[in-house]
This record gives sequence, C-alpha cells and structure tokens, in this order.
Amino acid sequence: MLSQGGLIALPTETVYGLAADATCGTAVARIFETKGRPRFNPLICHMSSLEMVERYVEFNALALRLAEAFWPGALTLVLPLKSDAAINPLTTAGLDTLAVRIPTGFARTLIADYDRPLAAPSANTSGKISPTTAEHVSADLGDSVELILDGGPAVIGLESTILKPAAGGVELLRPGGLAAADIEAVIGKRLLRRADPTATIDAPGMLRSHYAPVAKMTINAEQAGHGDAVITFAGKSLAGQQNASTVLDLSPSGDLREAAANLFAFMVQADAATATQIRVVSIPQTGLGEAINDRLERAAAPRS
Repeated sequence: MLSQGGLIALPTETVYGLAADATCGTAVARIFETKGRPRFNPLICHMSSLEMVERYVEFNALALRLAEAFWPGALTLVLPLKSDAAINPLTTAGLDTLAVRIPTGFARTLIADYDRPLAAPSANTSGKISPTTAEHVSADLGDSVELILDGGPAVIGLESTILKPAAGGVELLRPGGLAAADIEAVIGKRLLRRADPTATIDAPGMLRSHYAPVAKMTINAEQAGHGDAVITFAGKSLAGQQNASTVLDLSPSGDLREAAANLFAFMVQADAATATQIRVVSIPQTGLGEAINDRLERAAAPRS
C-alpha cells in the first residue's frame, strides 16, 4: 500500500498517524488533501533507527544526546535537512529543517521493513481531536484511508514533544508525551520557550486553534450549565455539575499520565454527548500537565 502511494492509519504509542511515504510527493499531497491541512504546516517524518535519521538530517552534539536518551519514544527533533535528502518538499512545508522521530513498537518495525521514512501527522481532520483508537480514525476519515491498522488504544495519548536544538540551547516548540523536566535532566539546562509559540510555524501542532471538538470548550471552568459536558480531574467538581449531560474524570487519582492517555478519548465522548459546551476544570501545569494544558488551550481557542 505504501509503495503504491497509498495512505494508512498507523498506531503509535502517542496517537494514531496518517502515514504515507515521505519521499513520494503525490502520497504526501494526499495527506494534506485528506486532512484538509494547510500546506504551510510541516509534517513529522517517522523513522526506524538513528542510522536512518542520519541519512536525512544533520546532528549537533546536543541533538545526538537527546536522540540517544529518548529514542525510540515520544520525542520529535527539528533538525537541519541535508542538501541531498530525498524527502519531498511538501513534507517540510518548504523549510530547510525536518521534524523527525523514532516511534516504538509496531510502527518502528513497519518502517524498518519498508526502509523509507513515513510522513505521519495525526489521523484526523485538520484541527480536530487527535485519534487514540482505530475507531476514532474510522469515524472521522472513513473510506478516505485505504487501510486502518488497529493496534488498540494509544498508550501515551498525546502527540510527541517537539524540540529544536540550537547553539543557544534547546527550544520547546510543542509540549507532548515526554515531560520537560525529563529532558532538562538530560541536557542540564532549562528548555527555551517562545513568548508567542504561534508566531512562526516551525513544526506541527503550533497553530493557535487545534485539537478542537465540535462543541465550544471552556477551560479552567468553575461552573457548569444545564446539559453541559464536564471533564474533570482528581475528583474535582464544578458548581452545577449535577445538571451536566455527562461527567468524565481524566484521572480520579490525580495521575497526569492517566489523564494524558484519556484526554482525547474523553473529548470525543464529551462531544458525542450532544452538549453545546464542554467545561474543563483546571489541570496542574507540572509534568505532563504542561502538554495537557497546551492541547486544551488550543482546543478552546477561537476558530476561523
């Protein structure tokens, strides 16, 4: 299927990806068309080994340290593209850098067997909730994907953390399934953060409105209205919650890993409750809470 320019929905440890051969322009174009994705929004290339990655991008010492510490896993690095790299320019959105990662499990095995990188953004309509099950992909994209591979629910449930190593340090472009504190422990310095992360699109997941349900979403909510859907955490309750159409607790025990794994699936359930408003309680900003809050803020952002 891949060698013929087809699209497959691929299970990874983060979310399900819509995968195509990153060296084939027509296949990559189909990703953008199927998702309705803006062409200026680059894609992540998934590869099977550090040796494969080194065919396409340049590493400095800091980038290599990060790769050796966290690959395979939920880390994406934005690195300078080699001049002779056989990556279709649609994949990079015309940038001179490439976002790369090595997934775990089945996806890695498939890429190793195919021996070419796969461009694979989340397998959903652009801007909507990312899929964490094969059923989510089918409900959203349906027959526009030739093949959906069912690997069960995604273990992490949030997209990868995206970093851009540079001479002045390491820039956090998108928080994700790898916590900032774990990265900082390896590099021995704090990650750099932009004042406005949406000002320049250097990597996927940087659009102001993203991961959005159909219903309007309010974050850091303190009160629920009649018929609202409520997403809570650690047993918190909202005033008026007894009149909600549904109440979903991301993690009754307050475990942020469990909350991250449940986030997108619970957003889908809340949307399916036919509420016009989804209210989400405040989530701690520590650890994976940074990535959870990033997704919630983008899901609640004004939509064009």
